[in-house]
Parts: sequence; C-alpha cells; structure tokens
Amino acid sequence: MNIIIIDDDPLVVESLKTIIEANGIEILAVGYNGHQAVELYEKYKPDLMLMDIRMERLNGLDATREILKINPEARILLITTFQDDEYIGSALSLGCKGYILKQNIKGIIPAINAVYSGNLVFDSKIVSNIKKYSKRDNIDTDLSERELDILLLVAEGLNNKEIAEKLYLSEGTVRNYISNMLDKLGLRDRTQLAIYYYKMKYGVEK
Repeated sequence: MNIIIIDDDPLVVESLKTIIEANGIEILAVGYNGHQAVELYEKYKPDLMLMDIRMERLNGLDATREILKINPEARILLITTFQDDEYIGSALSLGCKGYILKQNIKGIIPAINAVYSGNLVFDSKIVSNIKKYSKRDNIDTDLSERELDILLLVAEGLNNKEIAEKLYLSEGTVRNYISNMLDKLGLRDRTQLAIYYYKMKYGVEK
C-alpha cells in the first residue's frame, strides 16, 4: 500500500509519516495544502490519501471534490482535530471513505487499513456523537423502522456480521434488507447508503 499525507502543519506531517512508515506503508509524497493535494494525487495516483480538512488556499473538502473528479474511486481519509457535524456530513456526501480525529493516534493505522480494504471508517468519538441523535431526526424517508435501524448502523461503518449481532438477525437477513434498501433508494452499494444517511440527516448536497 502507498499513501500521500496532506496537512498544513509540518510537525503533524512528520509525525504521521513516522507512524505510517513504521508500519511498513510507503509514503509517496507529502503536501501542505489542498492545491498540492490535487497536484500530488494526479501525479502519483496513490492507493490512499490521508488529508487534513482545515487548510489555507484550498481546504480538504474542496480538494476532495477536485480529486474525485479525477478519480471517483479515490480513497480519501480525512483527519482533523474538529468533531463538527457539518464537516462529517459534507465529507460523506462528497464520497470520502472516512473521518478520524488526530487525537486518536492509535486509530490511524487501523483506519488506513480499513479504508484500503474498502470499508468506511469513523472515529469512535464521531460514532458516539451520531448515537446522540434519534435515527429518525432530520430523516424524511420511506424506509421502515427496521430499515432505518440498519441504515444507521451502516452509516456507523458496521459490517453485515456486526449489524446482525446488534439487531439479533442473521447475516442473510441483513444482506436482504440492505439489498432491498438499495433497490428502493436507487443506490449502488453500502457506501452510497451511508452517504444517503448523512445527506438526509444534515441536509448536505453533493
């Protein structure tokens, strides 16, 4: 696996570089603003980009938007010190694969590995924040209550086995529910389901 690190704080960049390289992951390049993120992505086409949100010149969300124009399948993991609902919703709406907090040093490598494997990743503090809200808050949808239960857990990043255990269902039943929701909502996969949840919850648009 190879990645690019983007953060406007050189000390953070060096710290992340040290941690990531110590785990056998190649760092292709580093950058310090959103413009460099776009340029470096286009040049190197990394397996994953680890990027800060709040940066001068071009922030991480706007850089993400530009990178996804280059490659809609780009794996972008946002890292920030801010636990902001609007940022979370916007990040997922754009198509980011995860959102973690810089304070969670131990979670960085597992998050990178999870995103590389095709999963969505949320910092545990962010998931806790999500759970403060009712699953029906700000969600205007035709989904049933059981489907809303599953939608919330998908948005939290749980896989089918974990959802089945939480809701006392079989994995096959969870798969059927998700398949039915995708058909009902005209969506392609569970990533788009998570994006749908955040767009409905926070009123963000792609």
